[in-house]
Amino acid sequence: MFRVVGLQSSSMLLAKSSLASTLSKARAATSRTASSAAFTRAMRTAAPGKRFMSTEATSIKEANKILVNQRAHRPVSPHLTIYQPQITWYLSSVHRISGVFLGMAFFGATIAFGVSGLLGLGLTTDKLSEFYHTHVPKWMDYTVKGGFAYLFAFHFGNGIRHLIWDAGKGFTIKGIYAGGYAVMALTVVAGTNFFLKSF
Repeated sequence: MFRVVGLQSSSMLLAKSSLASTLSKARAATSRTASSAAFTRAMRTAAPGKRFMSTEATSIKEANKILVNQRAHRPVSPHLTIYQPQITWYLSSVHRISGVFLGMAFFGATIAFGVSGLLGLGLTTDKLSEFYHTHVPKWMDYTVKGGFAYLFAFHFGNGIRHLIWDAGKGFTIKGIYAGGYAVMALTVVAGTNFFLKSF
């Protein structure tokens, strides 16, 4: 135990001596040549593995300019264009989009009826229906009804698919693709049925 401590102490003294010698050489070189490069080289050899850095005071404006310049030279991450189109991410995207549209329509109508009831504006389903059939052109009527019919059918079917996944089923590649094709078939059948019944 004593020898180990002795060896450690000796190695530590040797390292300190070497560092002191290197620093004195660096100071001498600096005083002789007034060169900061010699001092920097000496410091790097004195403590290998450590990085010495210098700091410089900058204003907020200069710091922001440096940051903008750094961001301009950063590589851009690859996006959707590098991926092969697959049914899985198509259905995932459409599920989110359909949820946003259906949610906006639902909450928009709910808020409108709620505000009308609170403020006594007199909005009723009869008045809304009359306004819709009077002011909405035929092509927009078909577009709105068809859009909501197929989006609702898709979102409903894909929601069931997600519930099946929540139960831990259908996570094989074959199961995921089979579920996706089943949702698309349900969307065509149920969406067409909803659309035709809307007239």
